[in-house]
Amino acid sequence: MKIRAAMAIISCFVSCLFAVSTVADEIGFLSPIVGSNPGVTIAGVKSGGAPWVVSHGFAVLNEEGRLRADLRGLILPSVGTPGPVTAVAASVVCGDAVAATTDSVLLSVDGNAEIHAKLQVPSPCLGTIVLIRAAAFNGTPLPAPGPWIAATGLVKDSDSNHDN
Repeated sequence: MKIRAAMAIISCFVSCLFAVSTVADEIGFLSPIVGSNPGVTIAGVKSGGAPWVVSHGFAVLNEEGRLRADLRGLILPSVGTPGPVTAVAASVVCGDAVAATTDSVLLSVDGNAEIHAKLQVPSPCLGTIVLIRAAAFNGTPLPAPGPWIAATGLVKDSDSNHDN
């Protein structure tokens, strides 16, 4: 009986290891998303003119170019909302150049958005960064995404945490 239980546990453990390694092979990039500060340029894209914060956000990019960015609470802390920004898009940076940009998606009044897209990005995409960019102001779409207001690869400082 103990041998069967041990074999079952070992079997489950080995299966879990296999599943985790399979999933890990499919994820080329996984990173948290944090808000921006003014005066920062990444790959030629300037940050927004005011500080932004993100309660929770992450981006996943797999080897086939499938991007998922999930944002919760992307807001201007000075007003507690996204202000005039009503849509966002994501740009994938490889090296020091924007490799691809998604279509825009609506940003809720609470600062929530989900971006799912299939992009053509170089493989490998060295130095991957995902920029979340303003794509519409007050319901009016921009002809091309504007400044970035959140990104991966940045360190969240203690002043940007608004979970009080």
